[in-house]
Amino acid sequence: MKKILFFIYFTISLNAHFLALLPENDNITTIEDSKIKIDAMFIHPFEQMGLKLEKPVGIFVNGKDKPLELTKTKKFNNLSWTSKYKIKKPGVYKFFIEPKAYFEKAEEKYIKHVSKVIVSAFGREDGWDKPIGLKYEIIPLVKPFGLYSGNLFQGKVLKDGQALKNIDVEIELFNEFKLKAPTNAHITQIVKTDDNGIFSFVLNHKGWWGFAALIDEGTKEFNKQEYPIENGALIWIKAY
Repeated sequence: MKKILFFIYFTISLNAHFLALLPENDNITTIEDSKIKIDAMFIHPFEQMGLKLEKPVGIFVNGKDKPLELTKTKKFNNLSWTSKYKIKKPGVYKFFIEPKAYFEKAEEKYIKHVSKVIVSAFGREDGWDKPIGLKYEIIPLVKPFGLYSGNLFQGKVLKDGQALKNIDVEIELFNEFKLKAPTNAHITQIVKTDDNGIFSFVLNHKGWWGFAALIDEGTKEFNKQEYPIENGALIWIKAY
């Protein structure tokens, strides 16, 4: 029984971890919808399984001046966090979450993924392709809040503002639709960035999609031993 449980745990652990940052809506069109709730959770999106998310450094909007207030919640039976933000004027709002580094025993590494999501309010659409200025960041090359299923999404991976080539980008659907993958290999899609740091992917289903560019850099100590840090630049977009 212990071997079976270990196999299940190890198999799940090998599937992609995503720090999800999901607002109620990525297009605000009315005053009634202008106070949005944003959920933060550490999950396997396609499998709809959760992991514990320790209290993050914060959720921020359009910069790192002041974090939003966080409230404990549970998603997929694990500790998660939620916040609310009142949008008062037209604009493009870029939310991001900075977590604390998480040690993944199965992979013998620390994981620190910074996720962002972009929201348009009251018809303003300018600036969605501008970086926030994060150390690791994905810049959308397609308007991220006006996508249909079947559209091609493209993004550019940056480190300190410079494009990164030959980087793995893991992709998963937030599978609230109970879709079944034909094999375990189909759960997480993986594409590579080209010489200009650009990747492409066709959104073949409606819903929220997570894109995670993974950059191994730096180390952190655990039990008096140094382990590598997997830094993730994440972006969430919704296809309609």
